Amino acid sequence: MSEGVLITQIQKFAVNDGPGFRTNVFLKGCNLRCKWCHNPETQSLTKELYWKRRLCVQCGACLDVCPNDAINPPIAPEEAQSEGSTYHKVIFECCDYCMKCVDACKFGALEIVGNQMSVDEVLDEVEQDRPFYDNSGGGMTISGGDPLVHLEFTHMLLDGANNRGLHICVDTAGHCPWSDLEGVVKKADIILYDLKHLDSSEHERMTGVSNELILENLSKLVGSGVKVWLRIPVIPEFSDSYEYHERVSEFLLGLPGSLERIDLLAFHNWCQDKYDWLGLDWDMGRYESIDPAEIEPFIEIYEGKGLRATLGGSGFEKS
Repeated sequence: MSEGVLITQIQKFAVNDGPGFRTNVFLKGCNLRCKWCHNPETQSLTKELYWKRRLCVQCGACLDVCPNDAINPPIAPEEAQSEGSTYHKVIFECCDYCMKCVDACKFGALEIVGNQMSVDEVLDEVEQDRPFYDNSGGGMTISGGDPLVHLEFTHMLLDGANNRGLHICVDTAGHCPWSDLEGVVKKADIILYDLKHLDSSEHERMTGVSNELILENLSKLVGSGVKVWLRIPVIPEFSDSYEYHERVSEFLLGLPGSLERIDLLAFHNWCQDKYDWLGLDWDMGRYESIDPAEIEPFIEIYEGKGLRATLGGSGFEKS
């Protein structure tokens, strides 16, 4: 993996994933399958293909160059773009991701998801915005997917960032051996740690894995004295009740150390297009986005117990 990994995006001027202005590096690959995932393109370890139906003029150029019969024949653009249309340009079970169709598309309707980048290529791009980091207390956030899926690359990225004097946050769900997490902790300034759910059965139902290892790692992490920003997603019919957040707050008070802060992250459905572009059905798309005002009572629970809680994970304090 040392030659590089797949990066889905390098997002600049982010303010929700650590202090100050940040550049978020999204590594492709995750060992959870959260049903509400807002970045489905980061789950797979391999390259994928977006088809953006609103940009497709149904010219047939992609069909002409595909060697694997993985392209559906053109239909009327208005039919393909109509509400409820089940038409998708790519037949993914036949596609080997040669990307000839992407090269043939003149309208940007087909797009590669995941570009191989080396450590130096990533850091050179991140460092372009150093003046903004220096002025705001920002830096680089390594995210995904989950960076610990790419442990060797993440260590190399951390080493390179430290050599360049960059502030570093690492965002992880913590579903890994403690030895993996412990090594990363020593090289990062802040760990952004996800707590999806307290109940193991619910956690497994909605993420595909149980939570025992995650909770165990959280306890060790907090006990080590490292700066931890705990991120708690608020998901409809999963983690959106007053009683649930009462339980979580009591659990956090029992940890063998203190959290620097708790960020409550409200569910949104703005990622529906990504699922469509990937040819995936998204069951959670039936839910409305949670209004930030609905999160305020939960924040009050944590603050009432002496825990520092915020809405949305902003790196800047409210005025």
